[in-house]
Amino acid sequence: MSETPLIGGLTQAPIDSRLAGARIGVVTFPGTLDDRDAIRAVRLSGATAVELWHADTELAAVDAVIIPGGFSYGDYLRAGAISRFAPLMSKIVDAANSDAKLPVLGICNGFQILTEAHLLPGSMIKNDHLKFLCRDQVLRVENNTSAWTNAYDLGQDITVPLKNQDGQYIADEKTLDALEAEGRVAFRYVGGNPNGSRRDIAGISNAAGNVVGLMPHPEHAVEDGYGPGHTGTDGLGFFTSVLNTLLGGK
Repeated sequence: MSETPLIGGLTQAPIDSRLAGARIGVVTFPGTLDDRDAIRAVRLSGATAVELWHADTELAAVDAVIIPGGFSYGDYLRAGAISRFAPLMSKIVDAANSDAKLPVLGICNGFQILTEAHLLPGSMIKNDHLKFLCRDQVLRVENNTSAWTNAYDLGQDITVPLKNQDGQYIADEKTLDALEAEGRVAFRYVGGNPNGSRRDIAGISNAAGNVVGLMPHPEHAVEDGYGPGHTGTDGLGFFTSVLNTLLGGK
């Protein structure tokens, strides 16, 4: 496919030759909206983007997987509930839980799918104000040791777009206490809670740190001219973080 040229002041970062073989899969479900954006973010980070279809039965030898945002299956039943049973999801679940600990990132609807697949605890329900919300959102990095957050500083504030209507993260108090105690809250909302998520949680990780889910959209903040304020590129750290992990870095 042809690529939209870079605009604004951003030029592609020099590509580390060691990344030439890094393959990041991006899954598309019926109703996925942001797969093209995630693919572009992967390419901007220097890796090779591999398009994956929900009905595939193999992971195409990818080194990591992104489940992007959208409205898979129209959010019927509840967001992510049908996608959880896609043939490819069983492969993703097995690989994420294997000794190899495949890095998996779920963004927005992808986060919903990860909770439905029990790769992450808790669930996502309607925003507490019952409206779709789209705005730039400040997040605080609460964990910078995961496969998808290690390029950030602990406590760093980043700004990425938020767009959801089923964005309220919920879990029982025992689960929430465990997430806090184990340092598995990856991101917290700053400047007001946009959807009623418990304890202002915007994203979490699994215990091993290879699986991360968050509601806001880092793939929309990776390129000057497109991101928040037309200059924000705070989201690119997600994609460089996983490359750090694959290269045996932080």
